[in-house]
Parts: sequence; structure tokens; C-alpha cells
Amino acid sequence: MPEPLIDLRSDTVTRPTPAMRKAMAEAEVGDDVLGDDPTVIRLQERIAEIMGKPAACFVPSGTMANQTAIRAHTEPGDEVICHVDSHIINYETGAPAALSGVMIRTMTGDRGLFDADQIDAMVRPDSAHFPHSKLVIVENTQNRGGGAVWPLDQILRVAGRSRQHNLKLHLDGARLWNACAKTGHKPADYARHFDTISCCFSKGLGTPAGSAVSGDAAIIARVHRFRKMFGGAMRQAGILAAAALYALDHHRDRLVEDHANAARLADGIADLPGVTIPMPVETNMVFIDLDRRHGTAAEVCARLRGLGVLALPTAPQRIRFVVHLDVSRAMIERAIEAIGRALGAPVTV
Repeated sequence: MPEPLIDLRSDTVTRPTPAMRKAMAEAEVGDDVLGDDPTVIRLQERIAEIMGKPAACFVPSGTMANQTAIRAHTEPGDEVICHVDSHIINYETGAPAALSGVMIRTMTGDRGLFDADQIDAMVRPDSAHFPHSKLVIVENTQNRGGGAVWPLDQILRVAGRSRQHNLKLHLDGARLWNACAKTGHKPADYARHFDTISCCFSKGLGTPAGSAVSGDAAIIARVHRFRKMFGGAMRQAGILAAAALYALDHHRDRLVEDHANAARLADGIADLPGVTIPMPVETNMVFIDLDRRHGTAAEVCARLRGLGVLALPTAPQRIRFVVHLDVSRAMIERAIEAIGRALGAPVTV
């Protein structure tokens, strides 16, 4: 029997465990659009508690979590400030413009991070000629930054300077669970500095779908309204909420295993000829840059598929590998060997 594919394309490819499926099958449900699905209510209360906020709203996806938060904070013609590598502008199909009618003003900075002094230069003067600077977005961990974790003191600086300019703050915390596993901080340690926080259950935690936005009652009421407007209201959503509740209880602590496996993967391929690891491996992501002698990233990924490993090209010469719940240490060792073979440099593991 052939060995199963090792899917390192993303931590979104995870499948519900048997125990999670059981929790889903047994979930008590209602009609969440009418506000009476008890499992969704319980999840929203749990997330609000975890984030240290008064309220939360369950939504179908991370994109909807971010975009309902943006719409809740802004009006058309406002401007949102974020890093040029932010998920909201690279992977959310132009949604800030299409759904909220807002401008995006971008900053640069190592690994997707920026600091307080950069905020000053981004804020528009109060004039009829300019959009209104309204919202700052931080992404933690930073996807295109290699899963980089924001230092808490840096967040404190950015938040403090943003408040001086009367800006609101949103945390794209799709992989906040990984940041907490890496640092030992609690989600509320990060969340207290933001007006809204999104978090995802279908990445590191392994559920089939779902994210949440937390904040104060007034802003979450707006998020709830825009969830409906954007088509994200669901009926018997307790089936999905039950998966999220199970994951919160059983899959957060194990994220450190993914981080250790990512570090092992990086160590195992770091010395391959024509391979550079451009960013430190902090959490569950490993990026490699390829010398052109190996062909393009897409060509190498095609060779890897033939060897039983799936990965994503993220630039002409860059590949991303993401470690997750469904990848064991033995699979990491197989992946190291396959990557070596794909690059014409067999590896002994």
C-alpha cells in the first residue's frame, strides 16, 4: 500500500480527528441567524473569555473575520494602515476596496513587522483633500514573514502610538494560537491592545471551517450585521462551533509539536546545495529560496508531488512548507529525503 501524501501546502488542509467528528455529530444546534444556536453561543462566549473581551461573533472564514472587522471600524473613503505583506491585501481578493470602500496605505518592515515611528508617517493630515486614517492592522503570526511572532513590547509601542493618533486597531490573529504556543503568552495578553481580534479555528487547530471576531459589544454588533450583509450568516452552525470548542480544549497545547517539526524540517534541508532559508523558523512555517539551477519553485513543487510531498510556490524561486496537525515527525523525515531527491541531492535521514 503506497504511503500517504505529506501535505505541507498549508495548515488549512487538516481534517477533523475522529474525536472532533464525534463532538460535531453530537452538537446541540439551533438557528444561528435567529440567534438561538446554543453551541454557537457557547463558542462565542468562550472566545470572548479567552480574548478578554465582552463579546465575539462566529464567522465562516478568516477572510470574513478580517473583512467584517474592517467594515465595522470604517466608512467608505477611510484609510487602513498595514504592512505591505499583510494577508488582508495579498490573499483576500481586494475585499477592503470591494466590500468596505477603503484605501490601504502600506508600510515595509522586516518579516512583516513594523514599529511605532512608522505610524507617524502613515497618518494623513486632517484635510478635505485626504482620506481619513482610521484603522491599523497587525498580523500575528505574520504569514509572508515566515510565521513571525510579534514581540509583545513592539505591539505595545505600535498600539500606544496608534492611540495617540486616534486610530482603531485590529489584530489579524489567524495564527495567534501559534504565537501563544511560541511565547507562552495568553491570547488576552495580545488582545488587550486591540479593538477587534480575529482568530481562526481551521488552521493550526484543525477544524473544517470557522473563525471568530472579538471586541466590545458595540463593535461586535456591527460585525454581526456585516456578517449577514456579506453572506456569512449560517443556520445550524453549532456543528462547526462544536469542532472549534473541541479544538480549543484539545489542539492548542500540541502546537509546540508543529513548531518542533518545522525546525527539524528546516535543519534537515538547510545545507542542500542551492537552498537558502531566508527567514528564521519561529513557528510552523519554513520558507526556502531556490537557486535557478533547480528550476522554478513551481517546477520543484511538481517534482515533489511525484515524490509524495505537497508544497506551495509563493514566488518564482520561493517555496513555503507548513507543518500541522496531520504531519508526524516520521513524515517530516520522509519530506526531508524527498526534498533532497527533488533537488538532485539525496539526503540521509
